[in-house]
Amino acid sequence: MTGFYGNYHKVFVSVDCIIFGFDEGELRVLIGRRQMDPGRGEWSLYGGFVRHDESIDEAANRVLAELTGLNKLFMRQVGAFGNVDRDPGERVISIAYYALINVKDYDDELRRQHGVEWVNIDNVPTMYSDHNKMIIKARKMMQEKVSREPVGFRLLPPLFTLTQLQHLYEAINGEEMDKRNFRKRIKEMDFIEKTELIDKTSSKRGAFLYRFNKHAYKEDPNFKL
Repeated sequence: MTGFYGNYHKVFVSVDCIIFGFDEGELRVLIGRRQMDPGRGEWSLYGGFVRHDESIDEAANRVLAELTGLNKLFMRQVGAFGNVDRDPGERVISIAYYALINVKDYDDELRRQHGVEWVNIDNVPTMYSDHNKMIIKARKMMQEKVSREPVGFRLLPPLFTLTQLQHLYEAINGEEMDKRNFRKRIKEMDFIEKTELIDKTSSKRGAFLYRFNKHAYKEDPNFKL
């Protein structure tokens, strides 16, 4: 290539996806063993190179769909990671994204086919390149997001107990919350609706199931947890 562009070396652009899920009271992230060199066998996020005919958002959506079989997931860009020596194979700049999914919506057979597994966010092993940094930054961004917007409900089933909801926020933030204060704030939010249904899986007495009402939230989007 001649002209202005010919004065510069080409670099690769990739996307890496940090997929969060919530199960059994734990915040988890989806990781797997790297299937290529360099770094074959090391723990890694799931990603791919950006194709010449797609934007970086389109590339991230494609990678997420390939891995989960799910579309229209909640996804946000974490940032660019471009240290010169971050990939010993080539000069690669990666754009990281995080996504939130309900673990129960994810086909477990598809998970096995891709060779990935859910790992507790507090027990993430040493990973390839700068993937640990990506996960740490993504979690901090998610913590800020869930405190002022109801995106955390994407990690829960449509019907949930208040205990499940509290455990979700405790897992995301990494700290316990006062039960009385938490439930007081929940009662102030009309868009978190109590149903007549009862969950009896955790105790004989059972607990009422709640749901998030999107329409009610749009009318009064006042959220803070």
